[in-house]
Amino acid sequence: MYNKIMVPVDLAHADKLSLALDTAAKLSKFYNAPVTYVGVTASTPGPLGHNQAEYDQKLAGFVAEQAKTHGIEAHGKTVVSHDPAVDLDDALIKTARETQCDLIVMATHIPNVADHVWPSNGGRLATHTRASVFLVRG
Repeated sequence: MYNKIMVPVDLAHADKLSLALDTAAKLSKFYNAPVTYVGVTASTPGPLGHNQAEYDQKLAGFVAEQAKTHGIEAHGKTVVSHDPAVDLDDALIKTARETQCDLIVMATHIPNVADHVWPSNGGRLATHTRASVFLVRG
């Protein structure tokens, strides 16, 4: 049913993504579908790296750990953005099209008042890509 899975990851908060990561891995095994972990980062130095090469190394380490831990085929894709907070949805939409994923698994939060005014990242991906979107709370 699913051939390619995309999982957006925020490496700064990877410790809070375990339920979404486990869900993606189980779906990957069930459908024998590779997972592409996507990290969106700024072009300026930050806590996850002074440049894109350093960020790529951290993402590659994360991907290797996920592949080994879960026994799945996994890939990483770094997306550089001028302002990830503003460009995140557009970057993920573009990446979903580029990777030709048909399932996006992502962590989410409990909705709050702002979510009734501004659409969520998952909601935007669901309305602007052909992929199914599986939002994981917790």
